[in-house]
Amino acid sequence: MPTGVPIRDAKQQLFAAAERVLLRDGLNGLTSRAVTTEAGVAKGLMHRRFADFDAFLAELVLDRIARVEEQTRVLLASAGQGTVVEHLTDALVELFSPMAVSVLGLIIARPGLRNRLREAGTARIPLLGEGTEMIRAYLAAEQRQGRLPGEADVGTMAPMLTGAVHLLCTEQVATPDSAEVSKIVRAAVPIGSATGSNAA
Repeated sequence: MPTGVPIRDAKQQLFAAAERVLLRDGLNGLTSRAVTTEAGVAKGLMHRRFADFDAFLAELVLDRIARVEEQTRVLLASAGQGTVVEHLTDALVELFSPMAVSVLGLIIARPGLRNRLREAGTARIPLLGEGTEMIRAYLAAEQRQGRLPGEADVGTMAPMLTGAVHLLCTEQVATPDSAEVSKIVRAAVPIGSATGSNAA
């Protein structure tokens, strides 16, 4: 693509290209040249918009975190409706999509990226931390609705759930199996002792 030609939504175009490269070629294949080639844009575009490749990747992760924040709003709005198990299962399957798991691997593999994300004020483990907080906030909302026991420790249950599902995904390249995730939810969350016919 000729230099100087304006590109609509260039940042999102680069993000989408980076995600495709990461899923297809893995961590070692993710380079600035691979991203611009995949996006079909001039190599200088990334250098004009970002200080370096870690700065670009930090913006990519922050974009993923923003999606989790939107998912949190939707999940919290569902509290008191439907079933707790279904809501948690759906949320965890979405949270640990193949792309999200790949991004988590990227964060772990690049110290420079982790430093940039800490400077941006992200959770201790970016993306995973925000996802765990989403689950905790939802469990607390259902607890206030009386659909989880008042004595249930939602602060402990949330990392148990995200940790178990993340571990499930480390050996998979596909979307986590809903039945397996549901089994984890039922094992970790005391649905049976909650009041309300729709809790389970």
